[in-house]
Amino acid sequence: MAYTTINKGSDYFNTVIYTGTSAENAITGVNFQPDFTWIKGRSNAYDHRLVDSVRGATKELYSDLSNAEATDAQGLKSFNSDGFTLGTANAVNNSGATFVAWNWLAANGTASNTNGSITSTVSANTTSGFSVVTWVGTGANGSVGHGLGATPACFILKDRDDAYDWRVYHQSTGNTGAMILNSTTSFVTDSSYYNNTSPDSSKFYLGNNAGNNGSGRDYVAYCFAEKKGFSKFGSYTGNGSTDGPFVYTGFKPAFVITKGTDSADNWGLLDNKRDGYNLTNKALTPNSDGVEYTTNSPASDFVSNGFKIRQSDGVINASGGSYIYLAFAENPFVGSDGTPTTAR
Repeated sequence: MAYTTINKGSDYFNTVIYTGTSAENAITGVNFQPDFTWIKGRSNAYDHRLVDSVRGATKELYSDLSNAEATDAQGLKSFNSDGFTLGTANAVNNSGATFVAWNWLAANGTASNTNGSITSTVSANTTSGFSVVTWVGTGANGSVGHGLGATPACFILKDRDDAYDWRVYHQSTGNTGAMILNSTTSFVTDSSYYNNTSPDSSKFYLGNNAGNNGSGRDYVAYCFAEKKGFSKFGSYTGNGSTDGPFVYTGFKPAFVITKGTDSADNWGLLDNKRDGYNLTNKALTPNSDGVEYTTNSPASDFVSNGFKIRQSDGVINASGGSYIYLAFAENPFVGSDGTPTTAR
């Protein structure tokens, strides 16, 4: 049996929670220098802030909005060896407000990639299967190198220059269209997104859609390949019950995003830090600036080898509903030495 090469998920993905100060604020405890940090206010209705090291600190995108990239000199100001430093912006550091930040490690550096027909700039971690990719669009069908050395199971793409929706490719929904991260909409079929072509181990494919590949415009994609024991990108069918489906991932989850592909409902986001125990039911919504909520939330048990849904809400478990999920590990179910991990 082949075991994961990652024994500790928090070496590559980690969540930190903190309280704002309205003064320059160094957030530590990430355990690595992040290449991608996603921040959300828990107690205040602030837009999600997504910042990465390839575009550069202070350069923000917003998962709940179609807005173009903006610069906030008082937002996330720098990526540091054990976290990041914040400026005085209320949206990431308002005094007394509570926040959560999800962090991924790529390469802590960039490389030019010519595997696709469009040259890209890439920061890639082939161990964890994560890369940040930027490129300039051509307006014609093409391909972009992602640097993973494995086929992406999911990538999240945004036009940086103009107000176009976020497009999410997921292997469970296929290459004929996309899910929209900043919207409640169900799966959108559009061949101009990916030219009806699935990614491969060196590149992903683009059509001529202006939101993906407009001539002369700047883009970013966050790309994820499945890594046994660390990440899983799959699907399940809801049953509408508080005794919901069990979703096997092969690890104890640290972070799970879900979305119904056949319904106009919110995305749901859970993690292992904001509750700190099971039942995990403090939810946030990637397509909304809304505060953290628990009532009627998409609650789940995070167990040693997956997650068990305990909520009948349509966000996560409508009867007969089709759902996709993105999950990252706290611990693998079985480590590199073959030793099982234990449930919390």
